[in-house]
Amino acid sequence: MSFKTLSLAAAAAVAFALPAFADSTIAVNDAYARVSSKMAKAGAAFMVITNSGAEDDQLIGVTSDVAKRTELHTHKDDGNGNMQMIHVKEGFTVPAGGEHALARGGDHVMFMGLTRGLEHGDIVNVTLTFEKAGDVTLEVPVDLERKPDHGAMKHGEKKHDH
Repeated sequence: MSFKTLSLAAAAAVAFALPAFADSTIAVNDAYARVSSKMAKAGAAFMVITNSGAEDDQLIGVTSDVAKRTELHTHKDDGNGNMQMIHVKEGFTVPAGGEHALARGGDHVMFMGLTRGLEHGDIVNVTLTFEKAGDVTLEVPVDLERKPDHGAMKHGEKKHDH
């Protein structure tokens, strides 16, 4: 292989690898996890995912070290006024220049078959997988004291730093 061919091959390899090393357009804020009790077999995580990119991205998967199974879930009305929790296989769209909230009573990360108890202040490792941004790994604190609407923003409300 000539030096010129080798140089072109190396340049091509670097060009294709650059997106993997580029700064992600996905940011995660206000993440926390919780369980209903110390003996719970399931738990959930909530957060606000922001996409600063020019294209929509799709959250398509999630994994964690604290559960036998970790899935993307939402709540859906069964038509009789009862809310059902369901697995959302296609995931959630995070709009370009926007955000998608995973919040209590709505879309969320579900931990099923917890492999250990979760205490207030523990850390849960979570990896979110996006179609475009790839994997985003987080250390999510367990917060058993947060009230259901704490940190949630209502439509039209502006976020203020305190």
